Amino acid sequence: MKASLRTVRLALAEPLRISRSTMSARDAVWLTVEHDGVTGHGEAVTSVYYGLGTAALERLLTAAGTALARFPDPESALYDGEPTAAGTPPAVTAAVEAALLDLVGKRAGRPVHRLLGTAEPPAAATARTIGITAPADAAAQARRLAASGFQVLKVKAGAVDPEEDVERVRVIRDAAPRARLLLDPNGAWTVPQAEALLPRYAEIGVEAVEQPLAPGTPEALGALAERSPLPVIADEDAMDLEDVRRLAGRVQGVNVKLAKCGGARSALRIASLLHGSGTDLMLGCLTASSLGLAPAVHLADRARWTDLDGHLLLAHDPWTGIGGQDGVVRTNGLPGLGVVEVEAYEDVA
Repeated sequence: MKASLRTVRLALAEPLRISRSTMSARDAVWLTVEHDGVTGHGEAVTSVYYGLGTAALERLLTAAGTALARFPDPESALYDGEPTAAGTPPAVTAAVEAALLDLVGKRAGRPVHRLLGTAEPPAAATARTIGITAPADAAAQARRLAASGFQVLKVKAGAVDPEEDVERVRVIRDAAPRARLLLDPNGAWTVPQAEALLPRYAEIGVEAVEQPLAPGTPEALGALAERSPLPVIADEDAMDLEDVRRLAGRVQGVNVKLAKCGGARSALRIASLLHGSGTDLMLGCLTASSLGLAPAVHLADRARWTDLDGHLLLAHDPWTGIGGQDGVVRTNGLPGLGVVEVEAYEDVA
């Protein structure tokens, strides 16, 4: 197998503000793996939170691509060994696995969801994120998204004044009265703040809250979930399988991002662990292209909550094939990941 990299800049259509930062762009590194004239693709994106910059991703993916040469074919790399070395960041492992799944699926003439054990092409209503912004802007976004078909809206919280967040959610509820609302403070609240705010959001009609407390105290998160009037979904406190094992049965949901757990097969192991525990699966994402989102879309039938809108936040998505513009992400039945690069896209990184 031969591997190559390409780095591009993904600009957001508008800056996204959350409790800890504001983002307007990030870099993506694409890994292409080729064997016998067939290619597979995977994507890793930069993340300050995960400590992954462009140079680090390029170095790690170059090393991973070189290591793939020791396998006789992509099937052996995917199924008979570990395609990345111990200690490799999960986001890099996920990108390598995605490229191999894409390649193996194309060689077999099968879409990735069938390689992962699902017969029918998955489709799911995805949440669409509304960042920390002025109430009038939030309401306008909510009306526009609801008119486009979005049934689930995820509202970022964690403003300095909590009343700003409450007002934003109220106007979104008024603007999109039929939408399901999720709330994500990204760990911005203290326990007393959460205990005071959660009943108010329950009254407004919020369906669930994601990572209300600062990560690092999973016991406190579990204790809050036991008395919360809303389901509590762990995100930053649920990085890997062992984190999820500690939280299973304590919280009502776990947000699984392939970039933090290590890929689609790791996500399936987490789903198996959660089965019957009383804790449901949420599929989340980083802001990325359709290539980066595609592996998770092939798992969309496994989740109670689907938050796979990262490609929809971009000014220009360099890949296509998973939908989402109407509020539903879906696979298309094509072999592999089922995504196609947009030919007019140019590197800007």
